[in-house]
Amino acid sequence: MCGITGWVDFSRDLTAEATTLDAMVRTLVRRGPDAGGTWLDTHAALGHRRLAVIDLERGAQPMATPERGPRGDLPRAVISYGGEIYNYRELRGDLALHGHRFSTAGDTEVALRAYLQWGADFVHRLNGMYSLAIWDTAREELLLVRDRLGVKPLYYHPTPQGVLFGSEPKAILANPLVRPGACAEELCDALLFLRTPGRVPFRGMRELKPGHLLRVGRDGLREERYWALEARPHTDDLATTTATVRELLEDIVPRQMVADVPLVALLSGGLDSSTVTALAQRVRAADGGRLATFAVDFTGHSENFRGDPIRPTPDGPYARAVAAHVGSDHHTITLDRARLLDPAVRGDVLAAWDLPFNFADLDVSLHQLFAAVREHAPVALSGEGADEVFGGYLWFSDPGARAAETFPWLRLGAHRGLDPRALFRPWFVEGIDLATYQADLYRSALAEVPRLDGEDPEERRTRELGHLTLTRWLPILLDKKDRMGMANGLEGRVPFCDHRLVEYLFNVPWAIKSCTGQEKGLLREAVADLLPPAVLRRTKAAYPSIQDPAYDRALIGSLTTAALGDDAPLAAYLDPGAVHRLTERTRTGSLSEFERILLESTVRLGDWLRAYRVDVDLDTDHRRTLQGVN
Repeated sequence: MCGITGWVDFSRDLTAEATTLDAMVRTLVRRGPDAGGTWLDTHAALGHRRLAVIDLERGAQPMATPERGPRGDLPRAVISYGGEIYNYRELRGDLALHGHRFSTAGDTEVALRAYLQWGADFVHRLNGMYSLAIWDTAREELLLVRDRLGVKPLYYHPTPQGVLFGSEPKAILANPLVRPGACAEELCDALLFLRTPGRVPFRGMRELKPGHLLRVGRDGLREERYWALEARPHTDDLATTTATVRELLEDIVPRQMVADVPLVALLSGGLDSSTVTALAQRVRAADGGRLATFAVDFTGHSENFRGDPIRPTPDGPYARAVAAHVGSDHHTITLDRARLLDPAVRGDVLAAWDLPFNFADLDVSLHQLFAAVREHAPVALSGEGADEVFGGYLWFSDPGARAAETFPWLRLGAHRGLDPRALFRPWFVEGIDLATYQADLYRSALAEVPRLDGEDPEERRTRELGHLTLTRWLPILLDKKDRMGMANGLEGRVPFCDHRLVEYLFNVPWAIKSCTGQEKGLLREAVADLLPPAVLRRTKAAYPSIQDPAYDRALIGSLTTAALGDDAPLAAYLDPGAVHRLTERTRTGSLSEFERILLESTVRLGDWLRAYRVDVDLDTDHRRTLQGVN
């Protein structure tokens, strides 16, 4: 896993911009702590930071072909690549039959030579998670590619004569051509807890969409989709479907364990992480070893646990039961309130995100969990994606969410008191027109859902919910996982996001997915022989959240300082009365899950505006400009 960045400009000589390219590369050191490199030519400059996982001694990047281009003094092509191609060994064999020779044992060279053999169509042959840039010296064209599900991030910023790009916005912002700014529409996603594919809060910057590639040449930029979910009739019965799911998982997990460095697994004791752990331990046991597994907990959490609809049971007992059942070497990372409130840690989390998005204390605890895991290994398996592909979320079955004419998670959040407008003055909310923005975004998302002729209306709605979840919800979780992990030099691998499994399950009818009468019944059936009965029966529980009234009181202090202080960027837009009412809530006990999200998202937005010195043009009747200050 690595960080990539670069610059193409057909109007200037980039060989004179080595200092700027170095600055862009340095922003990605945490993504790639092991090595760095640059490559410059007249109109193209590529940079790279490496986290060495495969072929540790070789594989330095940017990597150039030994074949020369038309000028004779340049390589035919150069690549800067981050991620893992899990089928690289098969591709290497295919390429060898075409006469290609290799000087390394890793997947970077395979990707580069696959491009030489098949051109941009090579992306259809890849199985993995990746973001990559290839400069073709013969065509004078840059090719940017992002994996199908968007596991690995990639951003770009068009310029008058080219493009800037990077694994994170900070790499682009390090170039003096870019000044951080945002307008009202670009802030709506942060306020609504949404991610619009391709949109970034920084003005002029774009995110390359999952399953897309971007060509950059003298004639401009052209973004193309190379993968999308398709609707097909599902003809397999329950037994065949269950067997197919198991067969796919037994192929996927071993593929994603390939590494020349230590690899561990995250184990919460939920169905998803337990499945990955059980399959991975089988692979490890075949070699006579034990898989190390890790879970997070909070000081006093297990002893004082209070269940709720989102987290009905604590993770600890179930994680330990799975570890004992499969034979993994289990570790619990215990965090305390002081650590989660540490300003330095919270600053690191903001710097890891680069964006005004947050998951309340879950961001900070995940960041600290990954910091602890990184002391043991640079690669970790996890269970993200299972709820999305197997239909594990409440909104797949809740009648109100299914009938909602908006994103179902927003419907459930609103039902439980989550209102992103609650802390802001009415004129501000009306001015940026959140309601219209949300409605338009939902309509455009529905329009992307593929249809199947003759499909039952309820099954059609389930397909819509699945597509919305995979394209509008999953990217948020994958981004969080990537940012918090790579900020600590930890590569996260997500077996349930293998595109073959996603494509297959997208078309499985709801009656089969819920065959046991419980969420993710199909997955429970497919792995019934691997897990303890208590885990197979366990109701879904969300990632743990700290339960501590003192934590909430400290957050209120942060809101007062970060959002309502004299120099606070959001001071003019927040409603002091609403903030006071939320403050009073903390004196009667802990905030609800959604009140905490609301509070922390507001603090995060204010911190982001200040830290990144973002110029915000609200473009409303109350037209004002915010200027973040130090």
